[in-house]
Amino acid sequence: MSAVNFQTPSFAEALASPDHWAMVAICLPLVGLVVVLHYEALERLNDWLPRLRMAPRARVLALMISLLAVHTLEIWIYASGLYATTHWPGLGRIAGVETLRLLDAVYLSTVTYTTVGYGDLIPQGPVRLLLGFEALSGFLLVTWSASFTYLEMQRNWKTR
Repeated sequence: MSAVNFQTPSFAEALASPDHWAMVAICLPLVGLVVVLHYEALERLNDWLPRLRMAPRARVLALMISLLAVHTLEIWIYASGLYATTHWPGLGRIAGVETLRLLDAVYLSTVTYTTVGYGDLIPQGPVRLLLGFEALSGFLLVTWSASFTYLEMQRNWKTR
């Protein structure tokens, strides 16, 4: 891989950079996709959970397993975008690995989505925008799931 200088550009330089605009064009559909996916998943769960013929507390367990699956899918969507962009010259790279492999991208996406951010893999260049969007949307989607879970637990988790 050729050495590309990924120093932080000024705001004016970023606005004039086709690479930064390409990253915006990649980020917006990815964010839109995961938000719509999450909305639709919660909509389906809201309709489906009350119809389940199982104990109310078991419905909460079904909800948690479903939400874990949805969040995992959203992480993989971001990881796929991350993997693709780091293999496109000029869009950035990830310091800490020589070549970003798919499971490296899934790991980085997971720690970014959950806002844990260990710091062993560091984005450089325009790809930082993607990971920033992922952190923000991951935080919002996790809290949205938490709010939904709270409402379901109020309905289904009766104290003795």
